[in-house]
Amino acid sequence: MSLPASKKKILIVIMDGLGDRGCKELGGLTPLQATDTPNLDWFTKNGISGTCDTVDIGVCPGSDTSHLSILGYDPLEVYTGRGPFEAAGIGLIGRKGDVAFRCNFSTCDDNLNVTDRRAGRIDKPDTTELVKALAGIKINGIEAVVKEGTEHRAALILRGNGLSAEVTDADAHDVGPLRLSKGKVPEAEFTAMVLNEFVRETHKRLKDHPVNKRRAAEGLPPANILLPRGAGSFPNIQSFPEKYRMKAACVAGVGMIKGICGVCGLDVIDLPEDCTGGVNSNFISKAKAVMKTLEKYDFVLMNIKAPDVCGHDGDPNLKCSVIQRLDEMAGYFKDNFRDDMVIVFTADHSTPCSLGDHSADPVPITIYTPGNVKDVAAVFSESGCAQGRIGRIRGIHIIPICLDLAGRTEKFGA
Repeated sequence: MSLPASKKKILIVIMDGLGDRGCKELGGLTPLQATDTPNLDWFTKNGISGTCDTVDIGVCPGSDTSHLSILGYDPLEVYTGRGPFEAAGIGLIGRKGDVAFRCNFSTCDDNLNVTDRRAGRIDKPDTTELVKALAGIKINGIEAVVKEGTEHRAALILRGNGLSAEVTDADAHDVGPLRLSKGKVPEAEFTAMVLNEFVRETHKRLKDHPVNKRRAAEGLPPANILLPRGAGSFPNIQSFPEKYRMKAACVAGVGMIKGICGVCGLDVIDLPEDCTGGVNSNFISKAKAVMKTLEKYDFVLMNIKAPDVCGHDGDPNLKCSVIQRLDEMAGYFKDNFRDDMVIVFTADHSTPCSLGDHSADPVPITIYTPGNVKDVAAVFSESGCAQGRIGRIRGIHIIPICLDLAGRTEKFGA
């Protein structure tokens, strides 16, 4: 599947949630502006830079829609909901016609009033045992398949005829009376009915489970119901290797990112345990895994979750510390750079510490390969990259730019 050796390899490094806004704790600077990043700046000085609206101008991206866009798929056309990618990220990959959901193992009382949406953040091996009790559920000819994720999370696939993803969540996103799902359109009422019956069935099967009896005896909240949300049908999209004629892989620790890449046809690479710890993840170890992967693949997408965690926690000082470590990782890439590479440093979205959530602010992007036309950008930051010749682009433009720099495009016209 690989093109001739003269074609360059492409590495996209996505520093999740890296973009920010001015922080009062940092004298009005963003964490990127407030942190010394000599290695990222080296790539900026020697590459081409700009800013990127990963979905579109003024659209606040999710991690799923932004990664789809960076992989060259317009999320405004192909996005079907988060559920399918969450499911795929933990190995539950469906097919056309399936409807997938994100789920929480939760705690409710005998009257189905939810008292803890995360069941005390229950985790494996308890959830593994509980999932076994949910095998074989069928409702009106619809098969329900459940798989546990990390902590209290799980995924659900409904499989059968007549299903629709146009249903509301069977999860109030808060404690209180159980919320029933409803069809957003008449043809989705059947799916809503099946979903509601599934939720009731999970309570019947889990309320007296030995795991929950043990948890109650230990003073822990029982995980006695499963609450689905985020319905989505599995997208029917052309695989990335077929679309771009590149053997492609994903190096990431986050289940949803792995799921997006898996649905798009990228091989998901197993990581050393020290690479999956969020803020405490070993960035250099992950970078080494990336360089090893590039020996066998034409394209690698790398995701580092840590800066996003800092943004959600509203901690600009910790974000600065993470950025320093990201710069050390960039130094590893600089020291081990291959001349047959195109490397991209960017983010999937901004997660301003002042908001504690995503925003529509464009993110910085720098692209480097030997022989590219240098521009005047010299500092890797929101404002620094904005001075570069790339200008302001959408996420779907990243792959075409890289393909051309990698010598992988064909002439359009005579």
